[in-house]
Amino acid sequence: MTRKRRHPVKNFIIMLFIILFSAAVGIGLFYGVKGYEMYRDAVSQASIEERFEEIRSGEHFVRYSDMPEFYVNAVISVEDHRFRKHPGIDPIAICRAVWVDIKAMSFEEGGSTITQQLAKNTLFTQEKKMERKAAEVFAVFDIESKYSKEEIFELYVNTAFFGSDYYGIYDAAAGYFHKKPSELTDYEAAMLAGVPNAPSMYSPDVNLELASRRVGQVLDSMVNNNLITRKKAREIQSSGDR
Repeated sequence: MTRKRRHPVKNFIIMLFIILFSAAVGIGLFYGVKGYEMYRDAVSQASIEERFEEIRSGEHFVRYSDMPEFYVNAVISVEDHRFRKHPGIDPIAICRAVWVDIKAMSFEEGGSTITQQLAKNTLFTQEKKMERKAAEVFAVFDIESKYSKEEIFELYVNTAFFGSDYYGIYDAAAGYFHKKPSELTDYEAAMLAGVPNAPSMYSPDVNLELASRRVGQVLDSMVNNNLITRKKAREIQSSGDR
């Protein structure tokens, strides 16, 4: 009995898949090693605990309990709505980001969680490099193993850049609205929740119209995540547009 020969096209497809898979594994290992070296270099200069303790000892450090619940929900909704459930890395967001990058043929979206952004803000540079993204993963697992979600959140919003030379939620609330974070209205809280995504665009000092549109995006996200009703979103938006 003669064996049925595999079609040449099928052979080619199988070989191509093996080559691409091997290349992907090789690239992943390369950047994984480079990322681990970057992570080890960062923590050798100052440990995560030392860096975070320095941030917490700042005069204007804002505790989680001193932030409006609306602001907390707005940030999590628009930045990382699975924040309380994932272990610091969100595979769903990463897959979505990879698809966006493939379509754009560039590094457009990173799929970063709040924990990853905290790691980037406190340990690494803002430059978009694959090895830095790999380094973030090692830092994230370290952070998530030592700190609660509330602690991670408060550290993130106390180190985020809000534009106009404001770093941290205290300076942003004081600089833009002359208030403490606990005194923010829902509209103001939604505005500040949306700024760190692109401070050069969404800072109310740069473009108040774009900042207002961003508020709408934040409120839409909260509606989609069942945190507020559509009616409440309209009320908040109109309160700021008056």
